[in-house]
Amino acid sequence: LANKQRRRNTSLTLDGLQQLSDHRLLFFFLFLSAYLFALCSDGLVLVVICTRHSLHKPMYVFIAALLLNSLLGGSAVYPRLLWDLLWESGSVLVTLSACACQAWVVYSCGASAFLLLPAMAFDRYVAICRPMRYAALVSPRAVAALLLFCWLLPAAMIGSAALLAARQPLCRSHINRLYCDVYSLNRLSCGGNAALLSEVFALFISVACCLLPVAFVLFSYSSILYISLCRVSGSSGKALRTCLPHLLVFLNYSACTAVELLQRRLQAGDQPASSVLTSVLVVLVPTVLNPVVYGLNMSNVSPILVSLSPIFILKENHN
Repeated sequence: LANKQRRRNTSLTLDGLQQLSDHRLLFFFLFLSAYLFALCSDGLVLVVICTRHSLHKPMYVFIAALLLNSLLGGSAVYPRLLWDLLWESGSVLVTLSACACQAWVVYSCGASAFLLLPAMAFDRYVAICRPMRYAALVSPRAVAALLLFCWLLPAAMIGSAALLAARQPLCRSHINRLYCDVYSLNRLSCGGNAALLSEVFALFISVACCLLPVAFVLFSYSSILYISLCRVSGSSGKALRTCLPHLLVFLNYSACTAVELLQRRLQAGDQPASSVLTSVLVVLVPTVLNPVVYGLNMSNVSPILVSLSPIFILKENHN
């Protein structure tokens, strides 16, 4: 009977907004600016990559997939967060199913990004270290298979973890975050074998979607650096420059994910200020940095963006 009563608790409370209540409007405009910047910049880079035939190459396909992935993840957080900052005065009440769905989308996109980064590293490794086999190893069919793998595997794994966490009996209903996540759902459970199984499965997902991709990326770029340093031609410098944006984005995701995992695993999630700050950084930093890196630092994309900017200005003046 006690378990049945616990399972009836199908509403959760997000307490993160209480930590931002003193500067609610400031954070509203901060998040709104970041979201609009991501929509415009990511969208512009995606349009350029899709419409320019010269950019229909595996490297740019992976970049477009990563930016699209970032837009999907941001759209699962920003609209509801902006609405709550503008209209809600305190904690936010959400249903358990909506919370689990948000956690599934946000963390699936995050895990997909971590799998897309090794795909980029593989593309650069083959192009620089095995150029004669590039056409065979990085064919359009191989690129399509990698994209499906990077999207479907995290969606299935995170979806299973979110479903498992949502089906546990809940003894608490308050989450000290701005948005829902699978770890917080596990923390709300009453414990037992189901909670232990969910924790083990979440740890397996972290290893499969974070640690293994990081190890592969480090191996790939270490090999690229070694090959480039051994070469005496000027092509080595160009090869390293093409890898620089990927490395910046990789460091960005790795730092944010490391802070998130450490903060959760060290039980800092019971401290509201620390938990809210982490959730802000994890959402805000990749949203702003990714389009800057790929829109401004990619040598083949930035000149096109610059050439297009007068066209948009003329259209606005004409209107």
